[in-house]
Amino acid sequence: MPDVTEKGLTAAEVRDRVERGQTNEVKSSTSRSLADIVRANVFTLFNGIIFTAMVMVLITGSWKDAVFGLVILINTGIGIVTELRAKRTLDKLSILIASDYLVRRDGKDVDVPHNGIVLGDCLWIRSGEQIPCDAEILHTWGLELDESMITGESRTVRKQEGETVYSGSTAVSGMALVKVTAVGAHSYAATLTAQAKVYKKNVSDLNKGINTILKFMTFLVVPLCMLLIVTQMRTVGGWHNAIATGEWRQAVVSSVAGVVGMVPEGLVLLTSLNFALAAIRLARKNTLVQDLDSVETLARVDALNLDKTGTITDGGIVYDDFIALPGCRNKQHAMQALYDLANEESPNGTGRAVLEGLGKQGFSGSAGLVRVPFSSARKWSAVAFHGLPDEGQNGVWYMGAPEVLLSGFDGEYQQILAQVNEYANNGNRVLLIAHVPGGDVPADFETNPQLERTAVPVAIVLCSEHIRSDAEPTLRWFREQGVRCRVISGDNPVTVGAIAAKVQLTGERKPVAMDARELPKNVDELARVLEGVDVLGRVLPEQKKAIVQALHTQDHVVAMTGDGVNDALAIKEADLGIAMGNAAPATKAVAEVVLVDSKFSHLPDVVARGRQVMANMERVASLFVTKTAYSALISLGVVLMGIPFPYLPRHISYIGALTIGAPAFFLALAPNTRRYIPGFLRRVVAFSVPCGIATGLSVLLSAWFIPRFMHWNVFTSEQQLFWLRSMCATVLFLMGIYVLSRVSKPLNSWRGWLVLAFAAAGVIGACIPFIARFFAFGLPAGRAVWILLLQMAVATVLFVISIWVFSRFLPKWMREAGRETGINGASHNTNG
Repeated sequence: MPDVTEKGLTAAEVRDRVERGQTNEVKSSTSRSLADIVRANVFTLFNGIIFTAMVMVLITGSWKDAVFGLVILINTGIGIVTELRAKRTLDKLSILIASDYLVRRDGKDVDVPHNGIVLGDCLWIRSGEQIPCDAEILHTWGLELDESMITGESRTVRKQEGETVYSGSTAVSGMALVKVTAVGAHSYAATLTAQAKVYKKNVSDLNKGINTILKFMTFLVVPLCMLLIVTQMRTVGGWHNAIATGEWRQAVVSSVAGVVGMVPEGLVLLTSLNFALAAIRLARKNTLVQDLDSVETLARVDALNLDKTGTITDGGIVYDDFIALPGCRNKQHAMQALYDLANEESPNGTGRAVLEGLGKQGFSGSAGLVRVPFSSARKWSAVAFHGLPDEGQNGVWYMGAPEVLLSGFDGEYQQILAQVNEYANNGNRVLLIAHVPGGDVPADFETNPQLERTAVPVAIVLCSEHIRSDAEPTLRWFREQGVRCRVISGDNPVTVGAIAAKVQLTGERKPVAMDARELPKNVDELARVLEGVDVLGRVLPEQKKAIVQALHTQDHVVAMTGDGVNDALAIKEADLGIAMGNAAPATKAVAEVVLVDSKFSHLPDVVARGRQVMANMERVASLFVTKTAYSALISLGVVLMGIPFPYLPRHISYIGALTIGAPAFFLALAPNTRRYIPGFLRRVVAFSVPCGIATGLSVLLSAWFIPRFMHWNVFTSEQQLFWLRSMCATVLFLMGIYVLSRVSKPLNSWRGWLVLAFAAAGVIGACIPFIARFFAFGLPAGRAVWILLLQMAVATVLFVISIWVFSRFLPKWMREAGRETGINGASHNTNG
């Protein structure tokens, strides 16, 4: 270590700071405990309704009618496991890499753990180490930092004495002795972490619609259940007789049949399963979904904010070209000098790119040279040769920023500056090579390096950020899909704009670039400015978050990609955060989607999967809400007509499984790339209400029709109820197949066979004695067959007429939504 006069803190001062809590330890916890997660998933409105209904049935002793309760365990388990995964990820969130650091205490250098650093410590920062806390530089020996994870600026930065270094930065070369100014929760990285770790529950459009349905059903379930119990008690001779004879059990089971039918329990379960399956499919393409609800969010995204480094570019620098100027006497000598200039002990990214590019052309390092390393203060480096056989190679060679070098040379170089600016405006990193011929090296060349005014510019060197090969086609895909893409970066806006033009961010139109330092702070004004801007440079982390918030005020659904800590807050704020696989741990932890192999080209796959989920779940939701609609109507009709409930809970479990649950599973997995259209719930209601009313009227008519045309005197009252419910359940099954066929259109594909298969499965199942006994189905015989066939024909006609009538007398918004969903016979837009 270099000799320094600083003694550092004494042991007593360290103990005092530890007692005050001024250590670098950061307490790690999320805003939701395990108990909170379990409570949130167990005590839901849906679970409460189903659990109460299940308990009521179990009290009666009819466990066969309580099988619907299993959905609670499955759905709750999926929810808890998903959120526990999110909690575990957040708990592990740490921007800083925990390791030992070298500090100076009592005049000696000692190793202390990350959490052992205290406020005021003298800390050594060495090449390759990540800075654990904020500090001020006391002495530096060529310290160069990579601050890209903090600022978004991809270039490395040389630090000088008195400057501040922030936690989360990484030393790429040199070393420094710094004084710690902020530790623990007060450091910059910890502040970002604390904001990123706040728990955010994403609620998808699907779940919003489902929750709305459940809330609406709450107002119907409780009063209807009470009315059903009263009605069913009357059908068995009143309360006194029901309790005395035990008929109350059947009355309760009948009431629960109406309640269970009104709750779309399978829809909640199938939504969770569909999200999980979509996540598994995406995982096979190296895309990790950390929040299942986010699978469908990209289907709704209309604004995609892209971080340049790590998304459009891979963060690497490539050597592009060597352009000889009129002052270049020997191109080979100049290229050799360029190699030697870049060949420092710890070259930066640009230097490494030059070495790799020229190395492929056969160049290697020279011996016997004198070096002046690059300095961010000077903005140039130099090497000097003397005594070489070829006189043209001797002398001093400079490499650095063109505007700095040219300003220190004698002569007029406006034409070269214009040429440099043109290259820079095209997204290139431009370096200038200059030469002072001669065999002598100034005596103070290393100790007091100066620009020789007689130097002559000999070449322009072009480097650029490496653009991902998949960037342009992926951006073209989003452009064709109507998604507005913006590039938001910490780099120079001119450079970023040029790169955006190269990948055709805006197609044939030149992207509009702007310096973020000129952005208004007012959210509404910012939103207006953003409408006309495609590229933003010099963006601070807080501004990235503000940009997302401004887009939200215009009702945009925003996705944000990134890889640095500076992107974490914006990714957290966005509707969908997307992190690259090589991103900082903090960024990956708060993102909903992680592209494991950092390939931007996976995003269309995510969009397609989201669209599949949204379009197919809309189709599936129409099935479940139809059941809710006809169950509510049948329950109301039973209350008004004072008749026994026309089917049992086990009937609705059997019919629902074959006409809704199992078919819905297959329909949910079908290919479908329909672009998302706002109004999910509106379209579902527009389809389901007419179908539900038609189905409910058909079943109620059957409950009234059948007893008047059958010879009930040959049956006991219990047998009469058994046959009535069996026949009404058969009619309900037929209506369910009709609804399934409407939802599954077009039927001239595998969907037609799907409908036929489940129709056949229902009939065959009812003919199997064990299944018939378990689900209380009776096969009609004799006159009952003809009555059932007649009623089914009447129900079919009634169903068709009801659909026709309701499709013309519904409110205007429902008719318009119906045209989108297929209520008038049109099929869902699908590729399947």
